[in-house]
Amino acid sequence: MDQNLITTVNRLQDALATLGPNANPIDLPQITVVGSQSSGKSSVLENIVGRDFLPRGTGIVTRRPLVLQLINRRATAHPEKTQQQNETNEDEWGEFLHIPDKKFNDFNEIRQEIVKETEKTTGKNAGISPVPINLRIYSPHVLTLTLVDLPGLTKVPVGDQPKDIEKQIRDMVMKYISKPNAIILSVTAANTDLANSDGLKLAREIDPEGSRTVGVLTKIDLMDQGTDVVDILSGRIIPLKLGYVPVINRGQKDVESNKSIQEALAFEKKFFDEHSAYRANSHYCGTPFLAKKLNKILYNHIRLTLPDTKAKIENTLKKYQQELVSLGPAEAVSPSNTVLATITEFCNEYRSILEGKASDLKSTELGGGARISFVFHEIFNNGVKSLDPFDQIKDGDIRTILHNSSGQAPSLFVGTAPFEFLVKRQIRRFEEPSLKCVTLVYDELVRILNQILAKPQFNRYPALKEKLSTTFIGFLRKALIPTNKLVTDIVDMEESYINTAHPDLLKGSQAMSIVTERVQASKPVPVDPKTGKPLPHNSAALSKEQTGDDTFGGFFGNFFASKSKKRLAAMEPPPNVLRASGQMTERETIETEVIKLLIQSYFGIVQRTIADLVPKSIMYNLIIYSKNEIQKELLEQMYNTEDMNELVKENEFTVQRRKECEKMVAALQNASDIVSSV
Repeated sequence: MDQNLITTVNRLQDALATLGPNANPIDLPQITVVGSQSSGKSSVLENIVGRDFLPRGTGIVTRRPLVLQLINRRATAHPEKTQQQNETNEDEWGEFLHIPDKKFNDFNEIRQEIVKETEKTTGKNAGISPVPINLRIYSPHVLTLTLVDLPGLTKVPVGDQPKDIEKQIRDMVMKYISKPNAIILSVTAANTDLANSDGLKLAREIDPEGSRTVGVLTKIDLMDQGTDVVDILSGRIIPLKLGYVPVINRGQKDVESNKSIQEALAFEKKFFDEHSAYRANSHYCGTPFLAKKLNKILYNHIRLTLPDTKAKIENTLKKYQQELVSLGPAEAVSPSNTVLATITEFCNEYRSILEGKASDLKSTELGGGARISFVFHEIFNNGVKSLDPFDQIKDGDIRTILHNSSGQAPSLFVGTAPFEFLVKRQIRRFEEPSLKCVTLVYDELVRILNQILAKPQFNRYPALKEKLSTTFIGFLRKALIPTNKLVTDIVDMEESYINTAHPDLLKGSQAMSIVTERVQASKPVPVDPKTGKPLPHNSAALSKEQTGDDTFGGFFGNFFASKSKKRLAAMEPPPNVLRASGQMTERETIETEVIKLLIQSYFGIVQRTIADLVPKSIMYNLIIYSKNEIQKELLEQMYNTEDMNELVKENEFTVQRRKECEKMVAALQNASDIVSSV
């Protein structure tokens, strides 16, 4: 059963390997081998396989990750024979994923193919590549295992190695061992200080508790006489929950002298059986025990993680299938049908967003029709209400207009002409915020356009998207002309006729009464000098205006106050520009305040009318009109054009993304079929 589970993961690795190292979305259980260049990683793997098949040399030998899948198979019936290092055997062979139809019975050829495939990606220099090489070895002499051999950790660039070679290797190793489903096989030479082990340092960074790290101690036979690794094995130095396994590999001298792996394994067994420090537990030492231990660890890990792996595959497959559907088929059904479907979808989205029926309503911000409502009822309404009829007209201006409207004879009563002249000038001020409201609503409609076109389904045909956008904006701009005219006409209508009979307008008599009471209330109360008691207003002394004792007062007071009687008698002509000056008389004060009350009353009436009618005009001439007519406009401008074939040309991103999704769906579907069989 353990072989079946591990084989299942091997098949999953093959199925997903076609996606490349950066695109694979599934984290599969595997054993990752890390260690420094001189730690003996390659020798450990060759001992486990029982064959000499990995490149040898100095410096960085492993320059691409090697995904090594070992598959145990029963030997066929044939006479027994000694297996030498370079001898072929029909029961043992290797297969590369990049050459799936070729069997390599000669393990020297496997080594040559690894070198060849490495140099194809990295060149013949000492560079590295994260693209893995997938090798599967079938043999009756191996336990079913999956191991990933990673480049050895280095410190200093050598020869033409890039200056950041240490960082490149570290980043690559970290990417593999940081995956939660990776078992870390940390290889350390026993004749070095364990605390300085590069592989163990990296493993501790990712797995500080040592729960998924297996330690391998190599070169046990090269330790100083009288020293051993018993303390390390017992967990007294750097404890690992999965423990350590001591092994002995062939050295470079052994390889050069053609010492076979079988001979090396025999020496290893003899060493541990006879060594005083290890012989009591020699069955826990050596390469065969390491292979069994790794097989058991990997099996248990796969058994625990397989349900989650299966769920992850199914969820990821569903996600890419949905994206593939959203990208549409590789070839459009027909240009006309594609254009028609796009126009229809756009118009439906446009209406839904305006009406608040969009499928992607947000809870974090206002959008669509709600933003237009905000423009109407908050921005425009408050903007209109903030207009003050008297922030651009002063009391002196009203006083001057009153005198100008009287002509050559001073008026006896407040006339209508000054009121109408002043209120018309204030009504004109509503035009600017009203036109500004039209612009703000137009901007919101363009915002809705961009919101719709940002959706993935509209990115498939860039020319069609651009044509749709320009046609829609052109349509809105044409609709702006009658909308702006209607809004301006509303202001013009209000200005053209001042309805002094409006039921809400303050009556002239009411205004006069209010102002008179204010003026009287502001006067000081006269006091009888003899008794000290207040006198009634009618018994008070006559005002200067009543007695005529205002020789130089009134409208032109300052003009005459500075002149001597001699100059006054000369009767000089009036200046070119004659302005009001001097303190206002009581009558002028009353007339001015009455005019202000009437202006304020009528201005408020117009304010309410404008705040009501302008949004209605924009709604009718721009929003409702666009909802009802946009589909017709788009069909007229886009549907029967000669360049319709050009409109439905897909962008490069969509074409490339569809290929990626198809590749991903095919690989994940294959992976789903594999795990479903377990």
